[in-house]
Amino acid sequence: MPNQDERVWSDSEVEILARAVIRAPSVHNIQPWSLNLPGMRAELSERTDLSLPEHDPTGRDRLISCGAALENLELAVRVLGWAIEVEMPPGQGPLVAVVTTSGREPPSGRELHAYAAISRRRSHRRPFAAIPVASSMLASVIGQLPRGVGCRVLSAGDKDVLAELLDQASKTIQSRDGLQRELEDWMGDRRSLGAGLGLPGYDKASLPWAGLIRRTSPTPNVRTLARRLDAESVLIFCAEDDGRAGHLATGVAVQRSWLAAVDGGLAASVLTRLLHEEPVRKRMTAELNLPGHPQLIMRLGYPDDHRSS
Repeated sequence: MPNQDERVWSDSEVEILARAVIRAPSVHNIQPWSLNLPGMRAELSERTDLSLPEHDPTGRDRLISCGAALENLELAVRVLGWAIEVEMPPGQGPLVAVVTTSGREPPSGRELHAYAAISRRRSHRRPFAAIPVASSMLASVIGQLPRGVGCRVLSAGDKDVLAELLDQASKTIQSRDGLQRELEDWMGDRRSLGAGLGLPGYDKASLPWAGLIRRTSPTPNVRTLARRLDAESVLIFCAEDDGRAGHLATGVAVQRSWLAAVDGGLAASVLTRLLHEEPVRKRMTAELNLPGHPQLIMRLGYPDDHRSS
């Protein structure tokens, strides 16, 4: 039997790791990462060639996507029965993280449940069922956040503020010619590949504040929007560090929470585009007294149908 230094991943292990990473959520489903599997290591790198300069000008969403992929990768290695050590190199290089095996160790119950939820996770951009999410369930969903990431569960008053911010951001987004052209070009590329609209979680019936904001998208007035938001649980993920490390940690936190939600029978979707409007982001931080830099908004609830995508 080869020792740990000589062993390599088996074909079946490679397939399990690759499938887990592919199933991670990413901005517009561009999957901006690459996976290399030398020896008994797994190296996850950022692909900066896959960019959306109008939608994601700083690359923040791309790094959050890589963090989500890292969470899936770690879970996959763990369910294969390996103890792991994770290194996240500093600096701006493409290498995001190196996951190294360090002997045999059975996965925990939480890890098994989270891994099982990977294939069931979808973006639910339609209304949720009229069933409130218990505070104990919300606490469970966000109970395993990595260091440096916080999460605010919005109150009814907070949602009134968010409704105003969504209204402000949507008007700006609809008026941005470059952003609208980029979105149209991206949708055209997806259609040319035979994927129809190809937009994960997007269709004509999706909620106007929960999906993509097109120039012609109908948007409700602030009062109506606030009332609709009040029927949902809304979380805002924040990072102490607004740089590379904070963005990656946010991705890990979001995916960890999303999988916990799915395991608990909940559905979710996320929004990031309005947070690229800096006046909106600054106002959100100040008016909601957030515990850090806002990175991502998550809608959460019980699904009312099976049409999440």
